[in-house]
Amino acid sequence: MPARSEYLDWLLEQLAPLGSLRPKSMFGGFGLYCDGMFFAIVSDDVFYVKVDDINRPRFAKAGLQPFRYDVKDGKKHLSYYPLPESALEDSEALQDWAREGLGAALRAAAKTKKH
Repeated sequence: MPARSEYLDWLLEQLAPLGSLRPKSMFGGFGLYCDGMFFAIVSDDVFYVKVDDINRPRFAKAGLQPFRYDVKDGKKHLSYYPLPESALEDSEALQDWAREGLGAALRAAAKTKKH
């Protein structure tokens, strides 16, 4: 199990206005839940939020790339993107980008419930 870092603790403090946050050890890092909804990954002190077809253009426009990890036959990516560096310097911007991930998680959950 990875040890909690100062970075993770800082993120939890900055994102507290979003709701009840809970980190869970996974992927060699942490999954981040808000009010029980999995919406982000923290890996190697990088914060990645869930992205879908609705919010992906905002991340692409900022030149951001998805979370990638090695597998036997190359690299695999997940629909979780980092935030721009500027968002980490402003708590309101950080929360705004994090809400993008929370929105994508809520849309995915709603879509799953319909099926």
